Amino acid sequence: MAVYTDVAAEDLAAFLADYDLGELLAYKGIAEGVENSNFLVHTSRDYFILTLYEKRVAAKDLPFFLGLMEHLHARGINCPQPVKNKKGEVLGMIAGRPAAMITFLDGMWIRRPSSRHCAALGEALAQLHLAGLDFAKKRPNALSVSGWRPLFESCCERANELKSDLKKFLAAELSHLEQAWPRALPEGVIHADLFPDNVFFLGNELSGLIDFYFACTDALAFDVAICLNAWCFESDHSYNVTKGRSLLHAYAQMRPLSRGECDALPLLARGAALRFLLTRLVDWFDVPTGALVRPKDPLEYYRKLRFHQGVKSMADYGIAGSEL
Repeated sequence: MAVYTDVAAEDLAAFLADYDLGELLAYKGIAEGVENSNFLVHTSRDYFILTLYEKRVAAKDLPFFLGLMEHLHARGINCPQPVKNKKGEVLGMIAGRPAAMITFLDGMWIRRPSSRHCAALGEALAQLHLAGLDFAKKRPNALSVSGWRPLFESCCERANELKSDLKKFLAAELSHLEQAWPRALPEGVIHADLFPDNVFFLGNELSGLIDFYFACTDALAFDVAICLNAWCFESDHSYNVTKGRSLLHAYAQMRPLSRGECDALPLLARGAALRFLLTRLVDWFDVPTGALVRPKDPLEYYRKLRFHQGVKSMADYGIAGSEL
């Protein structure tokens, strides 16, 4: 979440008039995240999230995202729901942007996940994958291997400003992954951005999943690899095998990984690290003036990628393939 586009109080009040959500009492921008503009809205009825869809979110994809949230909720996944206006529509316009009102999900995200939190995440991720298997809509993953070279080309000339020889490192890794990327793995709906700030807890119990605006159709194990990167490294960027084992074991209890998925996981983890390194690098050099957003450190994912380059098998992630 972030705020790129400001919303005037009178415009928000007029927007809310199309809904049966009560009167506007207060609202504030949410600075976390990097994609859309988000506001916490307090009405006389309840709290809601107003989302304005920005740069990487194409209007044509919004029915997929919003329909997926409804589909998952109907199958027992606790996630926010789009609110329909008085005309029965879930999309409107405000400040020149497509926008939606979304229900507020109670809970808070964990700044320092423990192995117990990683286990809860692994189970929830598997449940999401299973619940999405019968979702009819498809959306290709624009940020999988075929989308990385355009990202690289858009930022490579400035890459060495962050780290010497980073451009050369990225070019070599990209070429390797383009040639070696695993194919024909089990596919379905993946969240593709299930970082700790998109998973809410009440106490130690997972209360729900948010922010489905990168969701797409791709290899299910790629989602697992993204979560290993996001949840199982410490603040010094060292990999925590206990957390990795907890996540993978809990996931496999709900949805066992195939032999092919286990064999591919090290490459998928490298790809996930490169994907976030590249998008963070692009964002690092492209923050709009005045935007309420905190760019994330691209070099965090450089260090994670270096770890994955040395991985030989699933055992390096804390669990043997035979256990999955």
